[in-house]
Amino acid sequence: MNDERAGLSPSHLYGYLSKAREKLLDWVRPITFEQYATKEFPFGVKTIRATLVEIPQAEWTYVQRLRGEHVPLSEERPFARFYKMDFAPLEKAWREQAEETRATLREISDWARTVEYVARSTSDEPAHKIWTTTGGIAAQLLFHEIHHRAQVMAMLRQLGIAAQDLDYSYLMNKWAEVPA
Repeated sequence: MNDERAGLSPSHLYGYLSKAREKLLDWVRPITFEQYATKEFPFGVKTIRATLVEIPQAEWTYVQRLRGEHVPLSEERPFARFYKMDFAPLEKAWREQAEETRATLREISDWARTVEYVARSTSDEPAHKIWTTTGGIAAQLLFHEIHHRAQVMAMLRQLGIAAQDLDYSYLMNKWAEVPA
């Protein structure tokens, strides 16, 4: 095993997210526009589209925080436009974002570095001062996707699609059948 797999590396764990995401997007690609964009569910961000867009929208935000960059209000962020678009443009932009995320996670060597920032999603909300670490932001980036991915999987299952088996051990560990 290489060093990255031997420990808890955000870059390696993001690789798992990327593999799981590919399977998730394989299930989403064939659904109808109505199932993707307008069918409402009583959980998540109501639709598959809005719940999916939330993932790279937040990922972009966390990457900006890791880089010490300014983060505008939600409606001004690059992924906001995909709340009103079809799936294909979102998938393309998400792949591009994933490359930026991978590069950012590989560049960071001090996961305990303190990070302070002011967060505000909309002009209607109060701003909040946040104190965390680079590792805390990376953890939120990783866990946030898993949270919303599970919601999309539940939505897909309600549409009759057997969305399952995205477990880390299933996708990342080596498996070999043992002879009887």
